[in-house]
Amino acid sequence: MRKKIVAGNWKMNLDYTQAKNLLQDLIQNKDKFNADAEIVICPSAPYLGVFAELVAAHDWIKLGSQNAYFIDSGAFTGEISPVQLKSLNIKYCLVGHSERRDNFNEDYNLLAKKVKALINHDITPIFCCGEQLQVRSSNVYREFVMKQLEDSLFSLPAPDVAKCVIAYEPIWAIGTGQTASSEQAQEIHGLIRARLEANFGEKIANSVPILYGGSCKPDNAKELFSQKDIDGGLIGGASLVGADFCDISNSF
Repeated sequence: MRKKIVAGNWKMNLDYTQAKNLLQDLIQNKDKFNADAEIVICPSAPYLGVFAELVAAHDWIKLGSQNAYFIDSGAFTGEISPVQLKSLNIKYCLVGHSERRDNFNEDYNLLAKKVKALINHDITPIFCCGEQLQVRSSNVYREFVMKQLEDSLFSLPAPDVAKCVIAYEPIWAIGTGQTASSEQAQEIHGLIRARLEANFGEKIANSVPILYGGSCKPDNAKELFSQKDIDGGLIGGASLVGADFCDISNSF
């Protein structure tokens, strides 16, 4: 059975006191969270060290990084290496989020290197893919998303792909006033799983979790998570509210 995952991407939000209070609120409400789901939070990088200590005694909640470079060490000012993340017992790392692609020009080749480097250090990449509004409107969105996967993930050997999590984020439905239906989300999740099967076989295709990352909230999570190929969510704004994040974890 595929792992169910609810991951919170806190992005560049919350000062240190606010972030620490939110984490402590999550920890104090452990019994309210779905025990069958993997709970992951991805706070801003400056908080990872302290947070690693705070969650050390709470193995039900995993830490993820929002970014990593693909080289272990060296003169790369401002970057974070997989070695550094591993030393903090970071279990997950986002790769290819739309904001990294659009705002920092991260291309397919760079993302492939990041995925490989994380896997080499036993950190699970959460590989993000998705299309903008103009791509969705031009009706080539299926090919667009598949190319993102093929050019960054499919160059990896099958055992490495099996260690990844994929997150589909319909960028066109985030902050635009438009909404992706559960059927639209399932269509892409199903295509991703079918393409995984065609390239790596049924066993791997049925083991890789595929998360939904398009404005998932307590009021739509249950319907989304009921879809055949949606294994959880990569949650943005709703992950900044402890009660909402908890409710989403219980939406399976």
